[in-house]
Amino acid sequence: MSTFEFEPFQGLPQLSDSQQLQRAQSFYEQLKQRRTIRHFSDKMIPEEVIDWCLMSAGTAPNGANLQPWHFALVKSTAIKREIRLAAEQEEKEFYNGRAPQAWLDALAPLGTDEHKPFLEIAPYLIVIFAKTISLMEDGRQIKNYYVNESVGIATGMLISALHACGIATLTHTPSPMKFLNEILGRPGHERPFLILVVGYPAENATVPRIVKKTLDEIRTIH
Repeated sequence: MSTFEFEPFQGLPQLSDSQQLQRAQSFYEQLKQRRTIRHFSDKMIPEEVIDWCLMSAGTAPNGANLQPWHFALVKSTAIKREIRLAAEQEEKEFYNGRAPQAWLDALAPLGTDEHKPFLEIAPYLIVIFAKTISLMEDGRQIKNYYVNESVGIATGMLISALHACGIATLTHTPSPMKFLNEILGRPGHERPFLILVVGYPAENATVPRIVKKTLDEIRTIH
């Protein structure tokens, strides 16, 4: 039996077919401009803007409404430096032994290596944690379900919200990432999901020329 109180759903606007198509096309045109960048400006962004984008991420669908995510907003210069040093150590080992050659070959056209200055330069890092359990107010521990799916959806919504505000991002996943729990004082039941680097592009920022797959390549009709 449900313990939730239910109410009438009134969350969607009533749109005509043409309005829906216009919105779908407009949203696509906006999102296709989103690019991952690796050269950031140190120009600050109002923290209130970041907070509203995090609130948007927090509306994401998730298993049993347990909301198995935590967003650690890092703006301290000292902590960003600590994260960079720890991440670069892991990345050095990755590029010089841990990574299979096939993965290194796939990364080679992007020109990436173990050096990650953007972790210090960008005004914010958002470290996203996936919570394996939820701690209830009465002291109970409840196992969270569909954690990766839920946190992945929330992360995508966060990236989209930031992009809509004219803010660039980079998803960074050094492996392993357990050092983030120690640096940020997060408990063991929270697993680092990724580091989202957040800021404005540097004046000299460049991105590789890439082509996204066509609709026919990513969709089938049954």
